[in-house]
Amino acid sequence: MKLNKLSLRVRIFIAMILLVLIASILIAGVTIYQYNEEAHDYHKERLERKEENIRRSIDFVIRETTWEVKTEKVPLIFKDEIYKIADIHQLQINLYDLEGGLLKSSRATIEADSITKCLDAEILNALYNTAEHRYVKKTQVNEETFQSSYTYITDTKFKPIAILNLPYLEDDDFLNKELKEFLERLSYAYVFMLFIAIALAYLLSKYITKSLKTISDKINATRLEKRNQKIDIESSSEEIATLVTSYNSMIDELEESAVKLATSEREQAWREMAKQVAHEIKNPLTPMRLSVQNFQRKFNPDDPNIHQKVDEYTKTLIQQIDTMSSIASAFSNFAKMPAQQNETLNVVNIVKLALDIFSEDYIFFLADEEKIIAKFDRTQLIRVVTNLVKNAIQAIPDDREPKIMVNVKSEKDNVSIIVVDNGNGISEENKNKVFEPKFTTKTSGMGLGLAMVKNIVETYNGSITFTSDKDTGTVFKVTFPKEN
Repeated sequence: MKLNKLSLRVRIFIAMILLVLIASILIAGVTIYQYNEEAHDYHKERLERKEENIRRSIDFVIRETTWEVKTEKVPLIFKDEIYKIADIHQLQINLYDLEGGLLKSSRATIEADSITKCLDAEILNALYNTAEHRYVKKTQVNEETFQSSYTYITDTKFKPIAILNLPYLEDDDFLNKELKEFLERLSYAYVFMLFIAIALAYLLSKYITKSLKTISDKINATRLEKRNQKIDIESSSEEIATLVTSYNSMIDELEESAVKLATSEREQAWREMAKQVAHEIKNPLTPMRLSVQNFQRKFNPDDPNIHQKVDEYTKTLIQQIDTMSSIASAFSNFAKMPAQQNETLNVVNIVKLALDIFSEDYIFFLADEEKIIAKFDRTQLIRVVTNLVKNAIQAIPDDREPKIMVNVKSEKDNVSIIVVDNGNGISEENKNKVFEPKFTTKTSGMGLGLAMVKNIVETYNGSITFTSDKDTGTVFKVTFPKEN
């Protein structure tokens, strides 16, 4: 059976039991390792203590002997003393000459055949070349571990006269017994913990699955066409609370999406209307353009400067006519507008050009930089600015001194166009309808300007926002990316 097909409750059971088992195995392994290290240190330190005490006894014998202290006399010096020292310290003592030959041993004569008669050259070299003049060799005999230490015996003038050998048996029976008892107690503790883990796993899985069942039922009952109820679970864990919060947020987003869907359906209806309006707007544009061009070609005044004036006038008029034609074309293709041209533009210059259409002296322009480059369709950017400024002009009442500020800012990776007016502002009930097609608070106009601006800006991965205070004014902010 695959693990991912098991229920959550079974997974919790398995996880808790495995956790206890793995923990018990790890702790048992660490305990055995620690006991072995302690046993090794214990035998090492015990051998060093015995060696130090035996050396003191030997040094005392050497100081008190009446024999001449030299290698040849060692068997005579320790003829009887070696057995006394070995008996006191409960350790076998072997004495070798400096060439490795056996001089004296504390073992009985009947067992002397098992004693090494001559030391290996490896031991002699290691003993001579080490700074401490001490060497310890570990051997395994009949499944028993022995440590044999070798060190020099010196006379009263610290001249080496013999080699002291102490064979030491590592008896681990006591430590092994303690380790066995500890592991038994540890196994009892972990069996108890295993039962506790099973009980906790049962209670925890029951609690979690109960909350998840509630959430699952709510998700299954979620529908787009109706108002969905949010989940309310008290005293839930942080993870469950996060899941509940995410579901409730999804419900809010679902309702918002439903509202957007309804708005989109309304926009679709006005797109059809826009096509008809565009047809009516386009008809007079071509004759207007031909008339102006013909007037420019045939006009021949006496004033030598009049031509320059007429040229400027006609160029401006033709530019406005082109803009109107572009708007009309955009209306006719409102369902798929705007077509992205992705021209590389200096936004500051294009906004200035758009403002040249207006002759009002209360429109002020400000830019943080002289050059801010972005990719945008030239005509559509002009359309965005002119629509925002026209709305600002129409929002100012006749009894108020008008003031409109257009500001172009560079903000990290984005460019912002901000249009500020001191008009009547937007009421709270109308703020949610500002970007809807057909919505207008004016007696004239079709109410498509801001809807078109929103469509254009969002097509270029931008956004449009506004803040407004009643009878104080409105601030519209258009933001879109700079050129990378």
